Amino acid sequence: MMKILSQGMLLLMAALTATGQQKPLHVGVAGLSHDHVHQLMNQWKKGQVTLAGIAEPDAALVARYKKTYQLPDSLFYPDLHTLLNRKHPDAVLAYNAVAEHIDVVEACAPKGIAVMVEKPLATTVAQAERMAALARKHHIQVLTNYETTWYNTNQYVYDLVRKQDAVGPVRKMVVHDGHEGPREIGCSEDFLRWLTDPVKNGGGALMDFGCYGANLMTWLMNGKAPLSVTAVARHIKPDVYPKVDDDATILLEYPEATGIIEASWNWPFSIKDWEVFGTNGYLHALNPTELQQRKKNEYQGVKVPTATYTDNITYLAAVLNGTLKPGNDLSSLENNLIVVRILEAARKSAKTGRKILIEY
Repeated sequence: MMKILSQGMLLLMAALTATGQQKPLHVGVAGLSHDHVHQLMNQWKKGQVTLAGIAEPDAALVARYKKTYQLPDSLFYPDLHTLLNRKHPDAVLAYNAVAEHIDVVEACAPKGIAVMVEKPLATTVAQAERMAALARKHHIQVLTNYETTWYNTNQYVYDLVRKQDAVGPVRKMVVHDGHEGPREIGCSEDFLRWLTDPVKNGGGALMDFGCYGANLMTWLMNGKAPLSVTAVARHIKPDVYPKVDDDATILLEYPEATGIIEASWNWPFSIKDWEVFGTNGYLHALNPTELQQRKKNEYQGVKVPTATYTDNITYLAAVLNGTLKPGNDLSSLENNLIVVRILEAARKSAKTGRKILIEY
């Protein structure tokens, strides 16, 4: 009886593994200096993911994470190459400076290992194009994780506009992304060291929060780049952020629509919302769960369904097991190549005071 029961359990476990419900992703971690890595640590604690190893050269940072999450010494490696010489994870998640994302792809691509970086993909178009070339040569996924990708409201706005034609053709999009400032909200010093560095992060609020709007607008515009980019960057708190901008407004021009991205480290509170104006209606995703629509004179709340994927790990697992193809979605390489083009053009526009045309 016990033997038969054991065989049945083995068959059940095999079936669950085949459907992706049993075996969690086995991931490597590149860097610990991005505070978003705490989200991954919590996913690990819940058993949603297993850790192949963590590559981090900063001994003090390693010691802090060991203590906070009771991580064993055996998980840690001084660099990513050493980790990958000993382990072959399903994917590597990058929690290091944006300028170092290229190094992660350089290490992983020849070994056939997928990469997911925290937003944005890269600091320059040259870096992004090199990452794309490596991904195509070695047939790996290079994906980008944004907090706002997993907002049920944002997913439903896309469905309402593109699948249900709820507001007619899009004419204007406005994205607000910002908060009081990374130092003001208590980001770690390890994070701040590169987040406020013009080379390692590529800029300040323009990069940190401007990328969200560029990502959402590229998605809603069916993966097309804007015709032009115009930006104004401000330096409101030079005593706090001496090297980078802390407020930016970016205007994107499309053939029949306009996008306005407002990114700031100077607001009285955190805002991550998205407005879409069509020819016969208006949608406003106020936050991850609240969505309003307006047709003529009345605002109405919209019941928002739960999205198919609500976090980066379940999404990544679906891509790697072939259930989902990224296409031009929010995490896709194609979308984020355009995002980096928009951000680079915005920096150039803010510096020169000119409109920057985007070449196709």
